[in-house]
Amino acid sequence: MNDDEPGLSDLEESIVAPVVGTDDRAYEAALRPRTLEEVVGQDRVREQLALVLDAATARGSVPDHVLLSGPPGLGKTTLAMIIANQLSAPLRITSGPAIQHAGDLAAILSGVMEGDVVFIDEIHRMSRPAEELLYMAMEDFRVDVIVGKGPGATAIPLEIPPFTVVGATTRAGLLPSPLRDRFGFTAQLDYYEPQHLQQIVTRSAGLLALDLTVDGAAEIAGRSRGTPRIANRLLRRVRDYAEVRTGGVLDLAAARTALELYEVDDLGLDRLDLAVLRALCASFGGGPVGVSTLAVAVGEERETVEEIAEPYLVRLGFLARTPRGRVATPAAWRHLGLTPPAGAEVQLSFGDDVPGAQS
Repeated sequence: MNDDEPGLSDLEESIVAPVVGTDDRAYEAALRPRTLEEVVGQDRVREQLALVLDAATARGSVPDHVLLSGPPGLGKTTLAMIIANQLSAPLRITSGPAIQHAGDLAAILSGVMEGDVVFIDEIHRMSRPAEELLYMAMEDFRVDVIVGKGPGATAIPLEIPPFTVVGATTRAGLLPSPLRDRFGFTAQLDYYEPQHLQQIVTRSAGLLALDLTVDGAAEIAGRSRGTPRIANRLLRRVRDYAEVRTGGVLDLAAARTALELYEVDDLGLDRLDLAVLRALCASFGGGPVGVSTLAVAVGEERETVEEIAEPYLVRLGFLARTPRGRVATPAAWRHLGLTPPAGAEVQLSFGDDVPGAQS
């Protein structure tokens, strides 16, 4: 993502016909839905968002600011593009880490026209001075531009035409309350069901002019961790395998063989996930063990284990957080083909996500 101001015409043109002979970035853009009707899954969010947009359009006013929260890869950026598309409004894209000073935000907002949509990805990572400036811009459509330094500094008020902020965050809890409360509509995106992912994979295969069977689509969907971004990525890797090894036919056998080659098992666990489970079970007897020790054992940074591997393992019920550290559940042992120790169930009685747990 960059801070440029892309139009929607490129996105629209990329979906008119199947995409053939382009790179993965073009694929990614081409696979994005253009309207809420094209979005698969997230039924509750789609209906709520449609009401917000349709009501604002009927009134001839600018919609409320929108906050989209949820894990990575569920479609927050896509929904921001859809909002701008359905409002026939320009989309200005930036990100929280890129806005480290109030002046950075003032420069972006000074060029906003009435009805524009400003998308701020990872909005929870904005600096505090920029957040405070955004409060005023969202509520009063005004920013104060500071000219000069020290005692001679002067605040010049700059009026901004009504516009819509669409914020996206993977860590909604890190947003300060004053900022969160200024969003008129908040949507929490959930992980996708396998049948919805199968529809997404089938749609993507059609756009990419791929010969994908129903069984092949189901296999890819089942290993996609409930995430459309992962589903489309796995589809591209199966496509690569099929083009080289099977003459371009993406059937069940090709999907299974390709995903095994890329170390993605039948539940979607990859090399890192399995390394964490094996270290936890084989090296530390199922735990409890601190996440820092676990990270050293698999040769990764603590943040990588904590933010990439752990959430999905906890979601599957393979790993639990206890006050004494991370513990493997009996399901984790069985998934690795191992016999859980006699005290495995007792280890989990300490509860999970307890503040002060060993790290």
